[in-house]
Amino acid sequence: MSAKPPPSQPASSTDLRHNNHRDSLKSTTTIHWSSHPPSPAKIFTSTATNSTNTSIATTTTSTQNYDNTLLNLLRQRKTEDAWIAYTQSPHLPNPTCLSRLICQLSYQNTSSALTRAQSIIQRLRRERQLHRLDSNSLGLLAVAAAKSGDTLYANSILKSMLRSGYLPHVKAWSAVVSRLASSGDDGPKEAVKLFSQVTRTIRRFGDPALVINSRPDTAAYNAVLNACANLGWTEKFLQLFDEMPESNCEPDVLTYNIMIKLCASCDRKDLLVFVLERILEKEIPLCMTTFQSLVASYIGFDDLETAEKIVQAMRDGRKDLCKILRESNMEEFEGDDAGVFEKLLPNMNYLSDYEPPLLKEVFKPNTRMYTTLMKGYMKAGRIKDTVRMLEAMRSQEDSDSRPDHVTYTTVVSALVNVGSMEKAKQVLTEMSKAGIQANRVTYNILLKGYCQQLQIDNAKETIKEMIDVGIEPDAVSYNTLIDGCILIDDCAGALVFFNEMRSRNIAPTKISYTTLMKAFSVSGQPKLAHDVFNEMEKDPRVKVDLVAWNMLIEAYSRLGMLDFAKETVENMKKKGVYPDVATYGSLANCIALARKPGEALLLWNEIKERCGLINDEIRVSKFPPNVPDLKPDEGLLDTLADICVRAAFFKKSLEIVAFMEELGIAPNKTKYTRIYVEMHSRMFTSKHASRARQDRRIEKKRAAEAFKFWLGLPNSYYGSEWRLEGEGGDGEDEYAI
Repeated sequence: MSAKPPPSQPASSTDLRHNNHRDSLKSTTTIHWSSHPPSPAKIFTSTATNSTNTSIATTTTSTQNYDNTLLNLLRQRKTEDAWIAYTQSPHLPNPTCLSRLICQLSYQNTSSALTRAQSIIQRLRRERQLHRLDSNSLGLLAVAAAKSGDTLYANSILKSMLRSGYLPHVKAWSAVVSRLASSGDDGPKEAVKLFSQVTRTIRRFGDPALVINSRPDTAAYNAVLNACANLGWTEKFLQLFDEMPESNCEPDVLTYNIMIKLCASCDRKDLLVFVLERILEKEIPLCMTTFQSLVASYIGFDDLETAEKIVQAMRDGRKDLCKILRESNMEEFEGDDAGVFEKLLPNMNYLSDYEPPLLKEVFKPNTRMYTTLMKGYMKAGRIKDTVRMLEAMRSQEDSDSRPDHVTYTTVVSALVNVGSMEKAKQVLTEMSKAGIQANRVTYNILLKGYCQQLQIDNAKETIKEMIDVGIEPDAVSYNTLIDGCILIDDCAGALVFFNEMRSRNIAPTKISYTTLMKAFSVSGQPKLAHDVFNEMEKDPRVKVDLVAWNMLIEAYSRLGMLDFAKETVENMKKKGVYPDVATYGSLANCIALARKPGEALLLWNEIKERCGLINDEIRVSKFPPNVPDLKPDEGLLDTLADICVRAAFFKKSLEIVAFMEELGIAPNKTKYTRIYVEMHSRMFTSKHASRARQDRRIEKKRAAEAFKFWLGLPNSYYGSEWRLEGEGGDGEDEYAI
């Protein structure tokens, strides 16, 4: 459905296009004089016009033939032939053909089909003909892009539709919101923005019938609530939760499963039982996912004991699970989000004599439940318990409790984590004998283990084995191999794997680019790292983030190329990305390597501004409000202090070490004492310096004595507190404070 609502009466975008065409015809209408016969010139012009009209008629007939051929192929679902016909057509097909071709390419759900659909979009944008497509085709393309992992492109399509007056179907835009909510980086934030943009557009329509297919349903709300849970946005979660009844949407069990995730994100273990009670109180049918979410949450809180109690209670067929959880977690709830959770979970304020509800039926643990508990054992380092549970699951009579590929993969992961690669390989063999096919995740875990053990040859054999059994490697597979090459200082091998990945039409991810940049950075090739960075900027499927910028700065800093590093930082700021502790740490190391201590003073001033140690007005004038405050770590401050001590900037050295102590970081006095004794023990010993030069050294002398006092070295700074006026003698005592 497409619409562009004026202030009074909404009108479809198709109607608007017809109105615009009609207006353009009016503006080109001319007056024809009939009182004079046409001149020879006009007769010639008329003849030429007739010839042109004949040519246009012929072209129109040819166009219709092409379109009919293309449409027949599409109706027969011959998408490949239709694509070839499209590429060979000398003109742009009609809207029906274009929309149908986009739909069928999207339905194929392959990388090549998606690339073809994107090329059609690019052509239409270039020729300003994007209005030829209907909302269904654009919505399907957005969903296909989201499923393929290209959430940025999917999001841009939907936003373009909204700007153009199209309203996508709720199934289309909610699918993209769901994918964004579960993706990394700014995905959850973009999910909330997209949901708000769609619902804000819907509210502008006075007639509900016009937007009936676009209005959010419970699945759409669950998608955006999941984004809020991942972000820990309790206020926004409550706002959207309260909006659901207004949109005729009722929370379901998935809504409350997401609420369990919200409690976990906000570190509120004591609220998990109230979510389960609320589900029972509202008589919402429970599902196994609820129990699995509870077990996973308690494991996330490192409360393996309660997770085991849940599984054991289910094995015993008990229905008083709420009572068990209350007894296990009797904590007093306090926090900034108390008011929010009191509204979401009003049952948390029931009286102490409240009798917890019972489960309506008995739920037995299934394979996924046992596997979740196995992951808890693996997280706790209990490898024997992980393997023992696999053996117990094999002997289960209930087929729903037998180990599956996820179970075996969990055991493989546990063994890989402790470096037992031979045993991990044996589990893979046992998995195959049990008739359970390993998947890509299983092999990727093995790849990671071999690379961590520096067994790159075994990793190469593993990826060949993947291909032989019909499992295509993905970006994670190649990212692991590239990282393995870095561990053995083989940047050439890393580049080979990167190119092999692209030759297989596997789109590089952000991690692919930054890992390859790391390879060139470690090997001292910043120019190649910059080339990879440029390729990353050109790739519309990935977003250049702070990690990528930092990797490029690190590449220059390793060689002391300060000018290039500083230029990169300035370019980063122009793009709206601001340095963090890692950025400043790389710059500090670069300054030390380049032996330009004056730059350290400039860097320290900027760090003080970011830390709020300087007037807030100065900070506001230099940094936008959205730039977060900085909290330097020990490495950064120690490097700056080291530079300043070596350069005899004792006043700045004292500032830095005082700030370290304020942050609870213990400065390395032993190191600074050694540097001072080795480099500055014979300072200010010249007795032949001019008076002017001696005057210039007074402040520096005072700072040096103060620094010696901080170090605990013999100095005149301490004794000056008791020296009476007029007792100063000749020599160095005249510089005492």
